Amino acid sequence: MNNITKEELNKYRNDTAGCSGLVHFNNAGASLPPDVVIDTIVDYLKEEATYGGYETEYKNIARIEGVYQLIADLVGAEKEEVAIFENASAAWGTAFKGLTFQEGDEIITCEMEYVTNMIGLADVRKKGIKVIVVGNDANGNFPLADLEKAINSKTKLIAVTHIPSSGGGILPINEIGKVANKHQVLYMVDACQTAGQYPIDVKEIGCDILSATGRKYMRAPRGTGFLFVKRSVQDKLSPVLMDFLAASNVSLDGYTLRNDARRFELYEKSRALTLGLGKAIEYALTVGLDRIWQRVQYLADLARTELSSIPGVTVHDIGSELCGIVTFSVEGIDSMAVRNKLVENGINVSFGGSQATPIYMEKHGLKGIVRASLHYYNKESEIATMCDFLKEHPFVS
Repeated sequence: MNNITKEELNKYRNDTAGCSGLVHFNNAGASLPPDVVIDTIVDYLKEEATYGGYETEYKNIARIEGVYQLIADLVGAEKEEVAIFENASAAWGTAFKGLTFQEGDEIITCEMEYVTNMIGLADVRKKGIKVIVVGNDANGNFPLADLEKAINSKTKLIAVTHIPSSGGGILPINEIGKVANKHQVLYMVDACQTAGQYPIDVKEIGCDILSATGRKYMRAPRGTGFLFVKRSVQDKLSPVLMDFLAASNVSLDGYTLRNDARRFELYEKSRALTLGLGKAIEYALTVGLDRIWQRVQYLADLARTELSSIPGVTVHDIGSELCGIVTFSVEGIDSMAVRNKLVENGINVSFGGSQATPIYMEKHGLKGIVRASLHYYNKESEIATMCDFLKEHPFVS
């Protein structure tokens, strides 16, 4: 559904300096930030340079605190359930490594799980924890019935990635949450590609833990991310690293752990980037996540249709619901070479290697794909530009 008017689209593009110089279809890597995000970061850094780092933080403490509320508003959480991290991997890893597993316990995951998360899963397997992969069906949909069958008294965690790095499919995280809650199994969601593209409500999802990044569809700066940990499960996770932000009444005899999700984060991080994250969330909330999601789906559907009509091009996305990530390959041509040629001609796409989502890629026999990830500020004419290039370029037979 094309629900954003021409006037609105022009405004969003005028608000984004990068839109004037290139076609940016790498939003699943790092989106182009609105100018106001960059201005917020630069202005804060200038103030630090002329006023002092700690002094500037103290002066802007209300704004910095407000970012926690903005994140909470974005995902339907309470402010006390939010922690800020430098990236989603640190957020996910902190939560996962904070869980306690015993030999014989079982974890259920999906075929779309991201490589960094799989490293964590591989580590616990060495300790006698069984990891069960529930694969998608032939149509690319996650089978809830298979999930139900996989759960037993030893199941301690369901950990899934909502939207994969190297595919356009989507897992039904709300329905998975209902199954997890029915069986009283802890439920963890990687929403790295979700935040800023797809409306998130942790209560509707029914998740206990959710991690996300700022740099992707959120349009925030690199070096930002966040973690949601449901208040009722915070005591089930042990902080991996701690400093005085997480603890008070510290002595050699012990300390008192703070009673919110910030026990999982460290004090020292960029306040400028934190404010940039907050400004990006403000911008997205003003546009409206429902409207963003509808526009992204419309553009991605258009891109898949146009790409599928080009001889020699294969679109690989399957599933009943697809997102803004469009993956394809060109017959007989290495996908990295296709990616490089497009980028050289001002069309930013990315390469998805087999290592990013190894279970999914191996299952489908894919060594690499071209990934074009669209956002609401992209134009139909930009899709035509990419497709025309693929039609005209000699590597397409």
